[in-house]
Amino acid sequence: MKAAHSTIGSGEPLDFAAMRSIAVFRALQLGDLLCAVPALRALRRAAPQAHIALIGLPWAASFAERFSEYVDEHLPFPGFPGLPETTPEFDRIPDFFISAQNREFDLAIQMHGSGALTNPITVAFGAKRNAGFYVPGEDCPDPRYFAPWSETEHEVLRYLRLLNFLGIESQGEALEFPLHDADYRSLQAAGIAPPPAGSYVCIHPGARLPSRRWSSHRFAQVADGLAAQGLKIVLTGSEQERDITNAVLRAMHVPATDMTGHTDLGALAALVAHARMVVCNDTGISHIAAAVATPSVVVCSGADPIRWAPLDRGRHRLQHVDIPCRPCAYLVCPIGHPCAESISAEQVLAEAINLYTDGMPHQTTVDDQAPVLSSPSRLHAMSNSVQRRPYS
Repeated sequence: MKAAHSTIGSGEPLDFAAMRSIAVFRALQLGDLLCAVPALRALRRAAPQAHIALIGLPWAASFAERFSEYVDEHLPFPGFPGLPETTPEFDRIPDFFISAQNREFDLAIQMHGSGALTNPITVAFGAKRNAGFYVPGEDCPDPRYFAPWSETEHEVLRYLRLLNFLGIESQGEALEFPLHDADYRSLQAAGIAPPPAGSYVCIHPGARLPSRRWSSHRFAQVADGLAAQGLKIVLTGSEQERDITNAVLRAMHVPATDMTGHTDLGALAALVAHARMVVCNDTGISHIAAAVATPSVVVCSGADPIRWAPLDRGRHRLQHVDIPCRPCAYLVCPIGHPCAESISAEQVLAEAINLYTDGMPHQTTVDDQAPVLSSPSRLHAMSNSVQRRPYS
């Protein structure tokens, strides 16, 4: 394989094919990590022999295991003051950084935002070199390996641009979510049989932040309307979202299969992969639908559609209104939630019916390079011939 070298603004080219170990810092949630998969795919292509460690939130251990062709190890990040994603475990922070420094990574790549807060954290990992983004006009740790941050950029394309800046070619923009036999066994173990494949729509009314949630009553109206089209309705959500899904069920006038709290991540993805459609907020399940190529209608309220909406706008239909206060960082909107209230059930239902009657197939490519996978088959046959180095 041809070695990948960085020649853009670098006095000392990065030889990725010779690197022993690379740390990737992205301590975020499911959708954030799924949007980073194309970058991880490109990184693995450039450094098939390297031990790649994902420094992420504790939950991401399962993500690293699922994407083991791209990530060799998960290092749980204990949080840090100023980062909102998790409450810092102060007693673990010193030992975490000592352990990271003892690894002597060849490269640490900051894939956790603009770098205003996270570049100093990444540098503290003690890698031989660091790379990432910096905010123009603010401190840049190393202009050879840090690219300028842009607020108006899709999250998938952003990190592909960073790797291109470092000399790594894209291997496609498509998301992935490999499914395994264990995921289907987990779905069966739920004890609630979903309708036959292709006959149902997943309605997912939850989202981590209330400011990202569309009205439960309007989700119910959409569900009723799709049932009138002959589709079966499946409600999905975590156990913590049961109040939300119960509100939808109470407002509906047709029966539904309630899978709330009965699916782990893999089982949910298997359920989505065999759905005819997903209707949801702009949250993790929207990225799962994109990854397994299941058509979706996504209601985008407080989130930034430029940054987070699925790239394939034919298969994934976005519903949003332009509003000056987006993107919103509030837990609960203080001004009446106009970004959500301005989107009617009639609008979303009409878009969903159009998507349904268009007969959009599941299998797709975002470009001609990287297929979306919804089965255990995986990319990177090339990695089978390369022995990666275990870390000891």
